[in-house]
Amino acid sequence: MDVRELVGQARQGRPRAVARLISLVENAVENAENAAKAANAARPAGSAGPAGSAGSAGGDPAAPAAASRALREAMAALATGAARAHPARVIGLTGSPGVGKSTSTGMLIRAFRKRGSTVGVLAVDPSSPFTGGALLGDRVRMQDHATDPGVFIRSMSSRGHLGGLAWATPQALRVLEAAGCDVILVETVGVGQAEVEIARLADTTVVILAPGMGDGVQAAKAGILEVADVLVVNKADRDGVQATVRELRNMTGLVETPWRPPIVTTVASKGEGADDLMAELDKHQAYLEESGEARRRRLARARDEIEAIALAQLRSRFAVLHGDRLDALAERLLGAQTDPYAAADDLIAALR
Repeated sequence: MDVRELVGQARQGRPRAVARLISLVENAVENAENAAKAANAARPAGSAGPAGSAGSAGGDPAAPAAASRALREAMAALATGAARAHPARVIGLTGSPGVGKSTSTGMLIRAFRKRGSTVGVLAVDPSSPFTGGALLGDRVRMQDHATDPGVFIRSMSSRGHLGGLAWATPQALRVLEAAGCDVILVETVGVGQAEVEIARLADTTVVILAPGMGDGVQAAKAGILEVADVLVVNKADRDGVQATVRELRNMTGLVETPWRPPIVTTVASKGEGADDLMAELDKHQAYLEESGEARRRRLARARDEIEAIALAQLRSRFAVLHGDRLDALAERLLGAQTDPYAAADDLIAALR
């Protein structure tokens, strides 16, 4: 099917077209990564590498270029046309593994659907460092919504990308917005102590914690409290919930910001606390619109997307061009004939 025809069907909200467009995005990213890896693997030999190493790791060498052209055409088609009067609300959900992110996402899907909103979900799962595959367990936990035509759920593999998201998430977000989703929920991989990339992608970032897991201290160490717009203490039917809430309240009280993150207790598996969470999400959305922060965040998101694409293209050019020049510069550095900054300047000059 022609890419523009696919985009046209996606704009009509046809699930198969939306799924194919997101697959196109993911495949283009994967092909680009494989091409870069193949170029790097071939570099020590000072040649194009063994047969089948170029291109998409054993596939058609032209595949990366073809996928890139298709992705460019799709993004151009999605970006043109009348802008939406009301952009989709992008809500990110993040937190440590086991706090109930997927269950909380399912609870929010039900709440938004009760309002009549169409919902898109991007659930990012960790990928195997050996095979690159992912279990996609998040989608398994949301099967209650699989037959709802007003809900589109897509699981994505992180493919080793740090920050809790997949490389293709921003473009997939653009596809879902073009498909008419009123709300897009982005569930991240279980984050550690430095993975808060979701805050740069979402209008509202929901940080989910659970009592008895030391999450309050971990959140402070990770800087998660600084990016949280709403704090959720899930599994509130467990012991220690009040201690966790008290700890979070003390921590948030130390920071003076125009918006202080509210703390909501939920039992997502039972749907308890859904109304309270929705109320706080609405308050934050109102704050974003009234303060002008909504436009600032969307502008920053667009800027980050452009920058990421530009850097990816530079990395691709670098992988093709650096070859023997980088090896020669490395030899000079080891021989004390140059310094690393001068060598880097030499390498960058070759890209101009």
